[in-house]
Amino acid sequence: MREIIFDTETTGLDHREDRVIEIGGIELDNRFPTGRTIHFYINPQGREIHPEALAVHGITVEHLADKPHFPHICDEFLSFIEGAKLVAHNATFDINFINAEFARLGHPPVEPIRVVDTLAMAKRKHPMGPNSLDALCRRYGIDNTRRTKHGALLDSELLAEVYIELIGGKQAALGFEVSLSNGGGYSETTIVIETMPRPRALTPRLSDEERAAHAALVASLGEKAIWSTLPGA
Repeated sequence: MREIIFDTETTGLDHREDRVIEIGGIELDNRFPTGRTIHFYINPQGREIHPEALAVHGITVEHLADKPHFPHICDEFLSFIEGAKLVAHNATFDINFINAEFARLGHPPVEPIRVVDTLAMAKRKHPMGPNSLDALCRRYGIDNTRRTKHGALLDSELLAEVYIELIGGKQAALGFEVSLSNGGGYSETTIVIETMPRPRALTPRLSDEERAAHAALVASLGEKAIWSTLPGA
């Protein structure tokens, strides 16, 4: 199963007016990083960066002046995420921004069934919180000392490690599966474990004397005893 762990940075909080200025993502195949990543800085086309957003990610308009506009990176981004589940922390925020950019270009939106929200997963698993990305890194012993500011690619790398822990740790790579339901943008996670049948039945451990004692006990309980309805009783 192919998944893209991704993150965005933006000029502000309103996806209807603000713009995406950074996208980072890494590819997982059956829960293992493949080494494929994607990373763009994007010129917001004249949109100013709100001071509150600047304080979070530290990306300035000057830094973005020579970067491509979203239409110039859109096809490469679409190719990278094609056919994959999309995993993000507080995914509604990121997906709303991505879909707003797609809408400006006439592209169809990302369908909610493709989206996994790790914040929703964390809230279910750790209802007392806190469940920010930094807090989850601390909870799971993931080194986030490089994260002095938010950055889309670094945050995606950290989130990939957090995501593996949320779905059951490194063992999740041994054939576990995540199924998704379309519920207002949030996804329910089910861990499915496939077991192999035994080639032959185990040798019974009861002795003949124990079998006889059990049969006598069942007989003494009467015809309506539940034990008498079981195979071999």
